[in-house]
Amino acid sequence: MASRSETGYDIGVEYKAPTSGQLDLHTLSPRELGGKGIRFVRVQWTDLTNTTRFRILPTAHFLELLASKRGGINIAKVVLGLVNLSVADGFSGVGEYLYVPDVRTLRRCPFEEGHAAVMGRFEEKKPYGVPVGIMIDKSVEVPLCPRTSISLVVIHPHHSILCTFNSEALTEHTQFLVGFESEFVLLSSTHPLTPIDTHAFSTAASLRAGSVQSKVLGEIAKAVQEAGIELQLYHGEAAPGQYEVTTGPLPPLEAADALVHTREIIYNVASLHGLRATFMPKPTPTSAGSAAHAHISVHSTSSSQSLKVPSTLSDLEQQFLAGLMAHLPALPALTLPTSASYNRVGDGVWSGGTYVCWGSENREAPIRLVNPHSPSSRRFEMRFIDGTANPYLALAGIIGAGLDGIERQSGLSVQDISGEKSAAQMSEAERRERGVVLRMPLSWEEGRERLLEDGVVRGVLGEEMVEKYLSVNKLLNEYLEGEQNLARKMQKVAEFY
Repeated sequence: MASRSETGYDIGVEYKAPTSGQLDLHTLSPRELGGKGIRFVRVQWTDLTNTTRFRILPTAHFLELLASKRGGINIAKVVLGLVNLSVADGFSGVGEYLYVPDVRTLRRCPFEEGHAAVMGRFEEKKPYGVPVGIMIDKSVEVPLCPRTSISLVVIHPHHSILCTFNSEALTEHTQFLVGFESEFVLLSSTHPLTPIDTHAFSTAASLRAGSVQSKVLGEIAKAVQEAGIELQLYHGEAAPGQYEVTTGPLPPLEAADALVHTREIIYNVASLHGLRATFMPKPTPTSAGSAAHAHISVHSTSSSQSLKVPSTLSDLEQQFLAGLMAHLPALPALTLPTSASYNRVGDGVWSGGTYVCWGSENREAPIRLVNPHSPSSRRFEMRFIDGTANPYLALAGIIGAGLDGIERQSGLSVQDISGEKSAAQMSEAERRERGVVLRMPLSWEEGRERLLEDGVVRGVLGEEMVEKYLSVNKLLNEYLEGEQNLARKMQKVAEFY
């Protein structure tokens, strides 16, 4: 049991950003694979449509690759431009990447006996810009690799593709922890969409002993823990067949990796029971939608930065939040990337609302300040993310926007919206008085436009990533929205996500 703080303000578990060498991901090491009964390794990646793909290698061959001079598997470059069998503009069938496993990410797949999974990075086969025989990490970087995108932001912002951030102190003294809520619906059929049950928010009836859903959620919970991921809770959510699994905080790259693995666990455990798990944003038109809320805490390792105190944001937290307020309209292109995403968001439905603002414990704001009085557990909940978003790109955009505020030491002009009125319920004069002057995109098309208008967020991702991402995103939307029949359209989204 956590001890009661002397101040009485601190609540919940305190998570501290790890210093160099302290991070324990509870993953497998290559030398453990044989002894743990791992016969196959899924070398997997998550593409620009948030589709996870993999190649399965026998463990013996996987270890041979790791022992080679530059181990990896060959993957056609076009794979990052695919939507089913269609190819987005700007991609061709020419060229291959080397996909290099990151052995720090090796996790058991409890849903498939003898299997483990590993993430990696896309690299150029031939280093560019350097003489033959000289290897420099930067010389093989692939701007379209989602894991590379977030790494450049949180590890080497001064090495980012467009050198958006020039201060090495940004990540030397500023660290982030990210935890995710995974909301999903269990379906017994996708044609028509049929949730496994009907229940209300967090009711005992949602997980009765002996029910299929109780067995599925219990197995998911067990598998998440067996994979070495911290499980914080699970429960029945507000919509028919809807459940939530919440996992603990990690640094941004590692948090996105853990989320991908958690989703694979959810998909596969449901499949073992003849069910389909879907992360689609709005499976039931008249019920609550499914989100992928990210909880982000900001930490300083510098003695010159003021410590967090109760009830007042630190300078670092304020600057981070100010950066988000300035660039929030550009982020939904990454965090709400499908037309289906906009079926979930709106005012008055606890989805974060449509005004650029933040609020203490305010679920009608796109950014909710959680535990505002508790320095040890205070964090920002990003409510404008759903399960169709690639988590690496979403976090790259969000943290990059916040880092811009930190670098500029921006003042926070948007006031805390935490009274009885939400921003949507205020008059225009009331909103303006509180600094609420911007609106979130109200459609998929507008979200894309706002991204193109924001030079900072474009710089965080790099112009090549933005161009190719929007091309793939356009092709994806054409596929998902190409049906006139609403039931068929919803079926497509449910089966894709």
